[in-house]
Amino acid sequence: MDSNDLTPEVLRRLRKPRSYPAVSLTMPTHREPLNDEDSVRLRNVLADAVHRMEADPDISKAACRAVKTQLDRAVAEVDLGHKLDGLVIFADADEHQVWYLPRETPESVVISDTYLTRNLVAATAQKPRYWVLTVAADRARLWSGDGESLHEHRADGFPMTPPEETWDVEREERIGDTPSTFTDEETRKFLRSVDDALTAVLAARPLPFHLVGVAPALALLEDAGTTARSAAGRLAKGGLTDGPAHVLWKAIRPVVDQYARNEETEVLARLDDAKGRRIFAAGLDEVWEAVRERRVGLVAVEEHFQRSARISDGHLIPVDGDDGAALGREVQDDVVDELVESALDGGAQVMFLDDDMLAGHDRIAAMLRY
Repeated sequence: MDSNDLTPEVLRRLRKPRSYPAVSLTMPTHREPLNDEDSVRLRNVLADAVHRMEADPDISKAACRAVKTQLDRAVAEVDLGHKLDGLVIFADADEHQVWYLPRETPESVVISDTYLTRNLVAATAQKPRYWVLTVAADRARLWSGDGESLHEHRADGFPMTPPEETWDVEREERIGDTPSTFTDEETRKFLRSVDDALTAVLAARPLPFHLVGVAPALALLEDAGTTARSAAGRLAKGGLTDGPAHVLWKAIRPVVDQYARNEETEVLARLDDAKGRRIFAAGLDEVWEAVRERRVGLVAVEEHFQRSARISDGHLIPVDGDDGAALGREVQDDVVDELVESALDGGAQVMFLDDDMLAGHDRIAAMLRY
């Protein structure tokens, strides 16, 4: 499975408590189909997981065998010829799952009573969802964006055309003869109906949206209604109304990437504002406590921040190296994942930022509701 399959319901099922041990294996992979490093690393990660289960006094031999069987089945299913940037394998005594992610994941083995889902959540957050509306004077199409994928949305009235088509706008765009088209009252009425249809779609699935079309069409669309004025990005370019998807993505990608950079900047600004208003938390233990109390509205965490810890009197005690193995189930192998899951359960927004962007806040920070 890939991150396109990660719906809220699937994530809820993955995050539910399981019989110990529930094993999560993660590792980076290469997109080149013939890369021996990936197969060697996969064997090593599997061997490490089995060794750790065998050495854990809380895991019976029967449970170890059952989970190892599921891990072997998962590894047998891995298609190293069609990889992305990261691989995640989940297994317990009853099931296994293989996930291919469009982001690099660190090499790790986590044994707990839940699966390690932070990499899936991060992949989904890193792969933004959005709408793209392509507009001409005589038609409008809506595209659903998911990371680098675009798919035409053929519902909710889309694609749209006016009641009567009396001109070839693509031809007019090619020869530059467009001004009269956009002074026509029928065109204005049509673009008002496009704006209304977009408003309804956004009410049902509120996501950022980007507009694509020749400048006169975009200007008239924004003048015709209210929703189009709040577009996250605009690309004034003709000839893209009908796609195809890969051509449209290549053209719109700089606009989508710029919006993502702006979001990161906005998150940092919100954290600075929260600090000034004293509704700010930083550092793993402080953010953990606020998340447990459901006081967090936004959590920002560096993508590869991971920490083992045990919980004592509601606080986190960091555990490093062999100390963690000695304490067994008392230790959360990746307490950051646990924190992210708890934050999502509490209705908080979670943003993953590039490494070192939160170095001054011990890799993790939060904006509090109060």
